[in-house]
Amino acid sequence: MISKENEREVKILAIESSCDETAAAVVVNGRDMRSNVISSQIALHTLYGGVVPEIASRKHIEKINQVIEQALSDAAVTLDEIDAIGVTYGPGLVGALLVGVAEAKAISYAKNIPLVGVHHIEGHISANYIENPKLKPPFLCLVVSGGHTHLVKVVDYGCYEILGRTRDDAAGEAFDKVARAIGLGYPGGPKIEKVSHEGNPNAILFPRAKIADGEYDFSFSGLKSAVLNYLNGCRMKDIPINQADVAASFQQSVTDVLVEHARHAIREYKMQQFAIAGGVASNGVIRAAMEQMCMEEGVRFFHPSPILCTDNAAMIGAAAYYDFIAGKRAGLDLNAVPNLKLGE
Repeated sequence: MISKENEREVKILAIESSCDETAAAVVVNGRDMRSNVISSQIALHTLYGGVVPEIASRKHIEKINQVIEQALSDAAVTLDEIDAIGVTYGPGLVGALLVGVAEAKAISYAKNIPLVGVHHIEGHISANYIENPKLKPPFLCLVVSGGHTHLVKVVDYGCYEILGRTRDDAAGEAFDKVARAIGLGYPGGPKIEKVSHEGNPNAILFPRAKIADGEYDFSFSGLKSAVLNYLNGCRMKDIPINQADVAASFQQSVTDVLVEHARHAIREYKMQQFAIAGGVASNGVIRAAMEQMCMEEGVRFFHPSPILCTDNAAMIGAAAYYDFIAGKRAGLDLNAVPNLKLGE
């Protein structure tokens, strides 16, 4: 139940460090983003073809104080004006999560500020609240990121029903692996989208997986294997590989599966609002296909801008606000939970 806290300005200092972005933000009343500072490690991890957990953790330690100070400065507030601290405590890389959690607990203890632990996926969903003032539960949300592919029914603020999740690779993970296989490198999502504009999405028929015992569940490992088998077959037969066609065809297969699942859920649950979230949600082809599907179904479509699709702290601040006014608090025993499930 929402308390009367929302009748005044509630300032949340939010911290996010679940993977390779060190981020801090100040968010007021869950939707007013006063600052959003992100220190990205993409250039560093590109050298290794993907995120190296130990390096990510060390970089978080270097940057965490800087991004928090910058977020407070950009928002023109001090710690004395902050009502609560929201921090991602899972899921994610355990070492990376621990940096943010330890920092949040230290500030909470030193300044006697309430602490709120936030689920990373809940943060992605809540990113939609920042730029869409009219969006309120209930609605359907498709969370598509490097580590997660979830189809979620948002019943109320902080209340979720998982309709489907990936059985193996997440969509973003598949993008990274296919990009590496066709020689595009890391990060795979933006690079595949860029080169796909030069290719034919119907050039190669890759599979669209369906799961018999889970109509809303996803599986992308078979698609990834199909792409690898195609590439190996071409090399064995000395057939030229059209990088753009492979990228476009792979991307179309992922898009078709995501859209089909979303359309099916909209019809079955008779939802009038649909949102997307997560890093892969910034993909222009996927976004356009979702928008077209929602138009056909007569459903309102919501999405965050690309900067709020990637890992950021503003989304954590939005989620933390609704948890905070509902009375949820974390103690100083809050710990990182790398495999945390949504709703736990």
